[in-house]
Amino acid sequence: MKLTELTVAKFLDELASQSPAPGGGSVAALSAALGSALTSMVCNLTVGKKKYADVESELKAVLIRSDELRWKFTKLVDDDTYAFNKVMEAYGLPKETESQKALRSAAIQGATKEAALVPLSVMKHVVDAFALAGIVARKGNANSVSDAGVSALTLLAAAESAALNVKINLQAITDSDFVGWRSEEVNSLLKTSRTAAQDILTMVTNKIEGNS
Repeated sequence: MKLTELTVAKFLDELASQSPAPGGGSVAALSAALGSALTSMVCNLTVGKKKYADVESELKAVLIRSDELRWKFTKLVDDDTYAFNKVMEAYGLPKETESQKALRSAAIQGATKEAALVPLSVMKHVVDAFALAGIVARKGNANSVSDAGVSALTLLAAAESAALNVKINLQAITDSDFVGWRSEEVNSLLKTSRTAAQDILTMVTNKIEGNS
């Protein structure tokens, strides 16, 4: 079952069920996809308007990129659940003998690393999505500037949520080098995302309140 092929109502039913997947990781990816979709919307509401003719070519390029990111995030919605299921499968491997225990442990570690890398990928692409959201907030249709702000907030939620999912997976990984490197990435990406979100929200608020 592909989560992204479900209706919104069915997806929410799956999310609310007693099954641990889909969970927060898939929601983080979905949040990022929603943020990118809003960026695309502002582009579509800007391109073709005489008032914004001077930025049309730039916004067309932003639209192409934001659509690409939206589909990437959409794929990550399912990828996160697949990765979690692989972890559960690894935990279900036999552990009767020492050999089986070793194979099971290795499988768990490998699957958990993959499960950490999916939300980390969300975070990396969110940084790119923030750059696009900033452009549409600054140059897009002024009547849709609030949507650019919501895009930033949704992208920030995606980054923060994905970070939590990376961190909880890192707790179960015994490879200290992997954990250290990925932890540094998470902290750096979070700092970048928080700064970008604040900059965009300040810009949007100033435009709405007529301060710019």
